[in-house]
Order: sequence, then C-alpha cells, then structure tokens
Amino acid sequence: MANTGNTLLALITGAAIGAGVGLLYAPDSGDKTRKKLKKDAQKAQDNINKRYHETSSNLTDKAKKARVDFEQRLEETLSSASHKADDILSAMETKLEELRKQNAKLQKDKSGKSAGNSPDKAVV
Repeated sequence: MANTGNTLLALITGAAIGAGVGLLYAPDSGDKTRKKLKKDAQKAQDNINKRYHETSSNLTDKAKKARVDFEQRLEETLSSASHKADDILSAMETKLEELRKQNAKLQKDKSGKSAGNSPDKAVV
C-alpha cells in the first residue's frame, strides 16, 4: 500500500520536473508547447485514474475475500463452540443423574437403618 503511494509520488514528481525542463528547452512555439503539455498532462491523469481504479478494485476484491474468510471462520468457531457446549451439557446431565441415583440409594439406606434400629435420638 505504501509502495503504491511512493510510486504515485515519484510519477507526479517526474512529470513535473520533465514538464519544467521541457519548457526551458522547447524548440516549438508556445502554442505547440501548451498543446503538447496538455496532451501529456491528460495522459498522466488517465494513467493515474487507471491505477487508482485498479488499486481500488484490488482492495475491494481483497476486502470481499477477507469478509468471506472471516464469516467462514466465525461459523466454524461457533459450530465448534456449540458442539463443545452440547458435550459439556450432556456430561453434566449424566453426572446429575448419577448423583440423583446415589442420593436415592443413600436415602433408602438411611431409612432402612432407621426402621431397623431405634431412632437416632439423644437421651438426656
């Protein structure tokens, strides 16, 4: 990007210096020299416009490609995160079910011990 700016600056500087030197050593009349300068200036302007449009088009294409690439990576990341979240939720549900079964077993064991023995009360 900076290289394009330097090239453009060099082109403009060279054109200005060339035009100045051309005026000093011009063998033609003023009218012919002015026409020649106008023609050269128009060529330089057309060249600059062409390069500007090419650069603009290239940047637009690169921006579109970068956007598509970003959207694709974002979709992949979101999909991966969704799958990981599903795996975590599934593991948590499995663990919760195991804990419920253990709790039910402990409750059953506790009530079985309490029914068979005297209540766990403190005697004063």
